[in-house]
Amino acid sequence: MKKTSLLIIVMIFMMAGSAFASDREIPAKGMVTMVDVGSTTCIPCKMMETVMKNLRHDYTKRAAIIFVNINKDYSAGRTFKIQAIPTQIFYNQKGVEKWRHVGFLNQELCAKKIDELLNSK
Repeated sequence: MKKTSLLIIVMIFMMAGSAFASDREIPAKGMVTMVDVGSTTCIPCKMMETVMKNLRHDYTKRAAIIFVNINKDYSAGRTFKIQAIPTQIFYNQKGVEKWRHVGFLNQELCAKKIDELLNSK
C-alpha cells in the first residue's frame, strides 16, 4: 500500500511538472518570441504589465509576446533557468534564444530587441 501511495504522489508531481509545456508552445513556432517570466505580486513584474500589453498591441501577428506567471507555472523556473524575476527572454524565428535580461525592461528596449530579431535573417 505504501508503494502504491508513493507511486501516485510521484506520478502527480511528474504530471504537474510537465503541465507547463503542454499549455503553450514557447517559443512560438516560426515567430520572434519575447517571454516575460514573473509574477503578479512583485513590483518590477507589475511594472512589466503595461509594457507587455503595449508590445502585444504593437507587434500583433509579427511577434509572440508571452507572460509566464511563475506562481501558476511552477516548472517555468526550471524550464527557463530563472534565477530572479522578472526575466525577459528573446527568441528568433528559429526558436533560438538570442538575449536575456533580468529585472524591469522598458518598452523601448524591448521593442529594439524585437525589431532586431524581426530584421535579422
